Amino acid sequence: MSEFEGLVAAVTGGASGIGLATARLLAAKGARVAVLDLKPDDVPEPLAGFRCDVSSDDEARSAVDAVAERFGRLDVLVNNAGIGAQGDVTANSDDEWHRVFDVNVVGMVRLTRAALPHLKASPSAVVVNTCSIAAWAGLPARALYSATKGAVLSLTLAMATDHLPDRVRVNCVCPGTADTPWVGRLLDTAADPAAERDALAARQPMGRLVTAEEVANAIAYLASPLSSSTTGTALAVDGGMYGLRPRGPVQN
Repeated sequence: MSEFEGLVAAVTGGASGIGLATARLLAAKGARVAVLDLKPDDVPEPLAGFRCDVSSDDEARSAVDAVAERFGRLDVLVNNAGIGAQGDVTANSDDEWHRVFDVNVVGMVRLTRAALPHLKASPSAVVVNTCSIAAWAGLPARALYSATKGAVLSLTLAMATDHLPDRVRVNCVCPGTADTPWVGRLLDTAADPAAERDALAARQPMGRLVTAEEVANAIAYLASPLSSSTTGTALAVDGGMYGLRPRGPVQN
């Protein structure tokens, strides 16, 4: 029997990319999985879709309550929903800075706040936030996005400390550049998508993009009851981008 058997997990932004890969993996490992997304009707069985706009406190609370009502409990919250932003510090208006922070940071606050009463009742409660290598590394033309992910890293550590008495573990995963629909859309806007893809792959020491499934496996590890002593941890899944400095391209 899997360690997730009998547990209920909610994954925000779970209709595509890393979120969908995570939802599928948790379901395969025995969890009952709710996908909280703007397009909940798109999720495949056995996943259960629930409408949720993380920029709305009302929708966050309604979605979490609906999950708990349907399944009778909530044990795992994966705060994965997020949006991107490009450019240096001059590239985006105040309104765009507020919008991206509202989704990427405050969205996690809203969902966690709504979920905490249910998580506190679970013997295996855990929150996993999707952060990014951008929280640690200075990436070009990602000022706004990087600022939000730096906030997610700090938020994760603060939450992990605050909720020690509640026995709610809080961790985050920090992917490198992942081969997801969002990255695909960015590549589509490049003057030379093939060259841009090669450049994104080359900046990671392993010489390739991270897969959504690899990030999902890291999230599952952090969420597992078998990792019950792991809290306040930021787990990099970045092809060595954070810590490695090879002298030249990796020869595969």
